[in-house]
Amino acid sequence: MTLNEGAIVKEPGTSRQNKTGSWRTFRPIITDKCIGCRICEWYCPDSAIKVVEKDGKKVAVVDYDYCKGCLICLGVCPQKAIGQEKEKR
Repeated sequence: MTLNEGAIVKEPGTSRQNKTGSWRTFRPIITDKCIGCRICEWYCPDSAIKVVEKDGKKVAVVDYDYCKGCLICLGVCPQKAIGQEKEKR
């Protein structure tokens, strides 16, 4: 009897190699109330939110390739600048 090798990691993986955004049921939507405070960025467990400068204003941007839709960002936003919508499939 021959046993196949299993559970062997030959190279370390990274989340950048594994786009996990397709798991979402709901997606966060950043509204124009965003003041770029970075709290959502700090709390995002997938590092899918980054604060960038657009037209001289700091705003949060969601990378939907990696956002799993946990909506933690929605709960921690002090400005209530994050909404949600059902994922379209």
